[in-house]
Amino acid sequence: MNKRYSLHHIHSADEFTFSPAEYSYFKYGDKSYAEKFAKELFDGFISSHEDLLKTDLEIVVLPSPYMAIPTASNFLCFFFKKQLDFYLFQKGRKSSVLSKINRNHTYITDYGNLSFEDRKNLIANDTYYIDKDFLRGKLCIFIDDIKITGSHEYTVNRILNEYNVETDFMFLYYAELMNFDLDPKIENFFNYYAVNNVEHIAEVMRKPNFEFNTRIVKYILGLDSSNFDYLTSKVKREQMDLLLELAISNNYHLIKEYENNINTLTQTELYYGY
Repeated sequence: MNKRYSLHHIHSADEFTFSPAEYSYFKYGDKSYAEKFAKELFDGFISSHEDLLKTDLEIVVLPSPYMAIPTASNFLCFFFKKQLDFYLFQKGRKSSVLSKINRNHTYITDYGNLSFEDRKNLIANDTYYIDKDFLRGKLCIFIDDIKITGSHEYTVNRILNEYNVETDFMFLYYAELMNFDLDPKIENFFNYYAVNNVEHIAEVMRKPNFEFNTRIVKYILGLDSSNFDYLTSKVKREQMDLLLELAISNNYHLIKEYENNINTLTQTELYYGY
């Protein structure tokens, strides 16, 4: 069984049922919006698909694939799981289990600027791993923030077919593009709506609920030297220490375009222990 639910439907390029500004802050690490979106998504899901949870199957929750640095949707998934588990607790049911689709590569390309075919080709060059034996025979809920072309859903289904995973799979999205006459690049309209320069990045990083995700790490590592120096002067040293740690964990030090800023982090001794 494969089903899909999305809370917000995008039919127009200029009228939306959610806040593009909130979404932009969410995409760049403001977890307060991840928590807000997760509650909204859970409430909408329950109102439409509560019967799906009336099952004896164990429930597994999965965010979109990532390597070592979580995506923004991972935080959406985390808070959704909290809502789901409290609901299951109230029903006297067993809590859900968090799982992961692992990916082995990363890229610097801005995903939001790509067409469906380009997205599919980019993902096709990556390799993914799921624990097929763990997922088999369970109700799996895959959570992502937005569905534009469906390339991630396509990839997940391809993985399930390759591994011959017989399971019930539910795809949940905070928002979904319904009008395919609109350019898929509308995704970056939302991504950059409120956060589109280094001053905005510094502002987000000073928020109390900030946490690094893949998007903001790549953005910072791709800055030119003057903007990178500006950012390091505006945020906590500990944040830049963590940035280097995360960059290394995701093998970004092997990407030429990120070398200069990673070397700057090391050479200026922002990361103690190197």
